[in-house]
Amino acid sequence: MLVEDTQQDAELTLRALTKAKVTNSIHVARDGAEALEILFGEGSDASRAINDAPKVVLLDLKLPKIDGLEVLKRIKSDPRTKMIPVVVLTSSREQNDIVESYRLGVNSYIVKPVDFHRFADAVQKAGLYWLLVNQSPHVHE
Repeated sequence: MLVEDTQQDAELTLRALTKAKVTNSIHVARDGAEALEILFGEGSDASRAINDAPKVVLLDLKLPKIDGLEVLKRIKSDPRTKMIPVVVLTSSREQNDIVESYRLGVNSYIVKPVDFHRFADAVQKAGLYWLLVNQSPHVHE
């Protein structure tokens, strides 16, 4: 799942994952409220089962409606979603954002490089690691 409000960054992320041959279905949420609806089967996604959770969430912090830190807090505080790896992918280098993200349980914090090629490389490596290399627990609660 990709949670990104900037159209250009979302497109670059999706292109980088496609280039890395990541063939997983990727849900894109444009704000924090939409991300929570998708994750928890709320609102327009009420028919979606929560056990159809994403393998990883790539999460921007600076989001409209509900910010990324609140989305992270909700994911990591709910027993149904707390095991989902969350990778913050943001332009924020603010120490407070980094510390708070780790305090809330983020699995990785990546600052978006300004250069397209470095950005694509960072996304590809993160996607390949979390989707193909990392071993996730199969928890049934």
